[in-house]
Amino acid sequence: MTLSVIGAGFGRTGTLSMKSALEILGFGPCHHMVEVNSNVAQRDLWRAIAAGEDANWDLAFAGYRSCVDWPSAFYWRELSDYFPNAKIILTVRDAEKWYESVSHTIFPSLQSSSDPASVGVKLIAQRVFGGILNDKQHALDIYAKNIRNVQAAFDHDRLVTYKIGDGWEPLCRFLNVPVPTREFPQSNSTEEFNQRVRA
Repeated sequence: MTLSVIGAGFGRTGTLSMKSALEILGFGPCHHMVEVNSNVAQRDLWRAIAAGEDANWDLAFAGYRSCVDWPSAFYWRELSDYFPNAKIILTVRDAEKWYESVSHTIFPSLQSSSDPASVGVKLIAQRVFGGILNDKQHALDIYAKNIRNVQAAFDHDRLVTYKIGDGWEPLCRFLNVPVPTREFPQSNSTEEFNQRVRA
């Protein structure tokens, strides 16, 4: 099995819903940060990658057909080169709404972490945001820059920019699969995220 879809969007852009959608469409299992947090082997592997060790992408994604969210979204350049036939999905949402969400979920979780070697701290806090989690404009600039970089790197045959609420049609058209009859999945609200962290 090899990756068919690579997600390049930041966390809190509907990535858990996208994970569910891709699995419904037959592109599962889909790798997401929830896999890292719930699997010791995945956690240890991604800790090493986040710390700068050479990545074995075949091992990291063994058994997965797609990936979204961090940690994989940080490595979209490397992954798109390594899996040249994979399509790229850039999940996006309104920047202010994204910041409102991330500032009430991921950022507090990272700031309160007592594990400096965690994937979240090493990769998201330090490498994505440069260790600065309390500056709104800095976060918005990083968010916008990632969108620009991804959109500049691929043509429309390989990339779709997917906005929260777009539904099945643009995703299914891009992946060339039938539109399901069921509703597009919606999950991982701010409260759901924080309940999972507390648990």
